[in-house]
Amino acid sequence: MSTHNSRTTVTRVLARIRREDAGMTTVEYAVGTVAAAGFGGLLIKLLMSDEARNLIWGLISNALSALFG
Repeated sequence: MSTHNSRTTVTRVLARIRREDAGMTTVEYAVGTVAAAGFGGLLIKLLMSDEARNLIWGLISNALSALFG
């Protein structure tokens, strides 16, 4: 195998890898977006519960009373 053929083969393989990898970033962004939306929905559901609301209100009240007496 000559050096020219080896370089051509390597160039073709690298070009194919770049093309195959180009779609991966789109998929990764899509999965990240779906995960973030799901996590946001879970947080909304959690924070709308009475227990979570009371916990957060208690934390804020304690922090403000500690700061301002």
